[in-house]
Amino acid sequence: MSTFLVSLAILIVGYFIYGKIVDSVFGPTDRPTPAVRINDGVDYMPLPTWKVFLIQLLNIAGLGPIFGALGGALWGPSVYLWIVFGTIFAGAVHDYLSGMMSLREDGKSISEVVGMYMGPLMLSIMRGFSVVLLVLVGTVFMTGPAMLLAKLTAMDFKIWLVIVLVYYFLATLLPIDALIARFYPLFGICLIVMAIGIMGGMLTGVGGHVMPEMTFENLHPKGAPIWPLMFITVACGAISGFHSTQSPIMARCLKDERLGRPVFYGAMVAEGIIALIWAAAGVTFYDGTAGLSASLAKGGPGGAVYDICVGFLGSGVGATLAMLGVIACPITSGDTAFRSARLTLADWFNVPQQTWAKRLTFAIPLLAIGGALSQINFNIIWRYFSWTNQTLAMIVLWTGAVYLYQKLDNKMASLVAAVPATFMSVVTTTYILQAKEGLQLPTSITYPAGFVFAALFLGLFLKATFMRGSNN
Repeated sequence: MSTFLVSLAILIVGYFIYGKIVDSVFGPTDRPTPAVRINDGVDYMPLPTWKVFLIQLLNIAGLGPIFGALGGALWGPSVYLWIVFGTIFAGAVHDYLSGMMSLREDGKSISEVVGMYMGPLMLSIMRGFSVVLLVLVGTVFMTGPAMLLAKLTAMDFKIWLVIVLVYYFLATLLPIDALIARFYPLFGICLIVMAIGIMGGMLTGVGGHVMPEMTFENLHPKGAPIWPLMFITVACGAISGFHSTQSPIMARCLKDERLGRPVFYGAMVAEGIIALIWAAAGVTFYDGTAGLSASLAKGGPGGAVYDICVGFLGSGVGATLAMLGVIACPITSGDTAFRSARLTLADWFNVPQQTWAKRLTFAIPLLAIGGALSQINFNIIWRYFSWTNQTLAMIVLWTGAVYLYQKLDNKMASLVAAVPATFMSVVTTTYILQAKEGLQLPTSITYPAGFVFAALFLGLFLKATFMRGSNN
């Protein structure tokens, strides 16, 4: 229990100390935000800060800090280290920079921001990359809930899929204060309450379960290597490129630049806390990784969530929260994924989105593609999403490093983003070289190759920034 509490404390302290350092490096000002200057009544409009925070949390979270954390817990309590330090030094920095860069660039989509600082080639890559990722996210988060609803009711999976698609259609088109700002804060509160309830059950020893202490031993039942599989599996619980596609949505609703730290950095720390709780719950409730593995194999992560909620919170409240978590949370991330895809395409082709007709131009084909992809094997889509997700995070961190270098006199400030960008370069390249959906090379090749690629990326960054600056 003590290592869990220490990890929790480090996350909270990290927000106040390192979050403030990152905020000071960026330097928020009194300049009017896009929500104030543009305010089109659809996507740009000032919202109360507490609403913006809860919407941002729900947009970036979904089931990521639950399903990803349970998957990461298969390696044992060592996953705490990645969740804690990954959140503070990588994930929260990524979310903050993506949100604040968008804020400074009129709330533009992350692909457009990347293009401004990384060049036209990267702009073209990022536009396609972002749209593909967002459609994959929307597909994953429409298929999962529809499958679960079909199991819980007498209605067919395809009927539920159509219902979810209709909802996504409305949430993608309507002004942001019509559905998202009205209901998402409530679901965000439920996500937090569920995590607090689970933590309370663990700390008070409900059911006689004992929280294990930290160990660096690989406890994966199948002996899967920690590096880099655990870092990709945890995904949203530590860092996620998907978040950078969501931050611009709230960058268009923020009233003051100084609110960036609590909204962007703070929402990621909150997600890290939720992930830490669920990782601990996975190894605690099942009394080890073997029991957790058996549960995931039998009922999937949704079944494990249900068991843990009922076990720690009781059949009434626990079952209700479990269903809310595994159904409502992914739906509320899926719809904003399609909304963000619409905005990305609108920025790409410079099409204003004030009228229904122009919004329909992008919404209809996006949702049609998502519906078609939902017929493909769910596990295949998820595997490609995981790697694409982390690769996008790496690209955005490198963009943040370039932005900080160009905009600030203190060039060392760019290392705030360059260091985690280098680390994520190692993770993503190593993974795709050895993964089933990649080149399937042996670790004797992938491990050194990952570090070589990361060193190359870092060298190119230093050459384009520090070395060039010293020669001028």
